[in-house]
Amino acid sequence: MDFDTLLIPKADRKKIHEYLFREGVLVAKKDFNLPKHGDIDTKNLYVVKACQSLTSRGYLKTQFSWQYYYYTLTPEGLDYLREWLHLPAEIVPQTHIKQQRSHAPPRGMMGEDRERRPGGRGGPRGDRGDREGGYRRREFGAEKEGGAPGEFTPQFRGGFGRSPQHVVSFRVSN
Repeated sequence: MDFDTLLIPKADRKKIHEYLFREGVLVAKKDFNLPKHGDIDTKNLYVVKACQSLTSRGYLKTQFSWQYYYYTLTPEGLDYLREWLHLPAEIVPQTHIKQQRSHAPPRGMMGEDRERRPGGRGGPRGDRGDREGGYRRREFGAEKEGGAPGEFTPQFRGGFGRSPQHVVSFRVSN
């Protein structure tokens, strides 16, 4: 007798496996007392424990974040569930189906004669005030305003830890 089927009724396990195979991914809240899972008509505890079992066998990849489990079907898990559910090889999960793209190219790709604004996406820059004259630029040799006074000389006397002999000292001479 298989021990992993003792706790979860077979009908519920089948619902979980069918959902996993159909979608390819599953999200479950870490709340073992939740009476029903959000997407599957079964207890949330059954969903989490069934996925935990599949993860331990390498059939699912688990990511946990902000009290939610995120499960992703692995290629081995795809083969296992296909065999468990007795499905043909042509049927694949939604995450393995390529999305059909519309054949219309994005706007602007066909060389439309649309009026373009000068200056790129943001439009013309206009007057930049004093930026053209050197925004935040000091003249050579000009004194810097603010900052530490000239006599400020921090000293570090090596070592690790926080013992008093290894403290960074800052001395300002007057």
